[in-house]
Amino acid sequence: MEKNKIYCMDCFEFLERLENNSVDLAVIDPPYNLKKAEWDTFESHQDFLNFTYKWIDALIPKLKNTASLYIFNTPYNSAYILNYLVNKKMKFRNWIVWDKRDGLAYSKNRYVNSQETILFFTKGDTYTFNRDDIRIPYESIERIEHARKKGILKNGKRWFPNAKGKLCGEIWHFSSERHKNKINGKTPKMPHVTPKPLDMIERIIKASSNKDDLVLDCFMGIGTTALACKKHSRNYIGCDNNSDFVSIANNRLSIFEEMI
Repeated sequence: MEKNKIYCMDCFEFLERLENNSVDLAVIDPPYNLKKAEWDTFESHQDFLNFTYKWIDALIPKLKNTASLYIFNTPYNSAYILNYLVNKKMKFRNWIVWDKRDGLAYSKNRYVNSQETILFFTKGDTYTFNRDDIRIPYESIERIEHARKKGILKNGKRWFPNAKGKLCGEIWHFSSERHKNKINGKTPKMPHVTPKPLDMIERIIKASSNKDDLVLDCFMGIGTTALACKKHSRNYIGCDNNSDFVSIANNRLSIFEEMI
């Protein structure tokens, strides 16, 4: 199968055709069973889990021994997925909380749901993690400015802040795409019902892959993973069974290529 191509096909057919031990990083935003669209609707939670476990089983052999895997889902579903991956001998690294900054929300009889989960696993104990490439700004500006000049005494040593910022933690603050694209204060209808923020996918790409690595997304949607790879000189390969989404993804890639 060709690199830097998005195939319009079922994920199981796609994964069956893909070469084993060929993928450096997999970024997977699969169905959540939230019934937001036909592709996100299952008859029961068990049917959803059976589908999820099936694509995981098909995906794992495609990963190199040094590969990383990120999976998006709800916290509830992620608990099942985490347990399944551990039983498959995948190595758990982080339970990342995406704080969506999604505007007003309402809940009558429980806490407001304003997060999604990103599971970070690796296939083995040797893997890429470019921690300095994803540093984030320090929060205490005045204290950090003081530390830049004289440092801060910690455990008998003088600490100076890193010029690139602090290390990235497990709580990620990214506004959802629909709120980033407001028109006159209103959230527009998106071409895909659950697109992930490009800057969030870029963080994953930069952290867990290197230039010319191969990044897989078998639920490509409108091509955000592919676009992030293109921006950061990674190869990509993926699929989606919706021809309209594949067309939008290819158009986004074409527009980016014209800009560079």
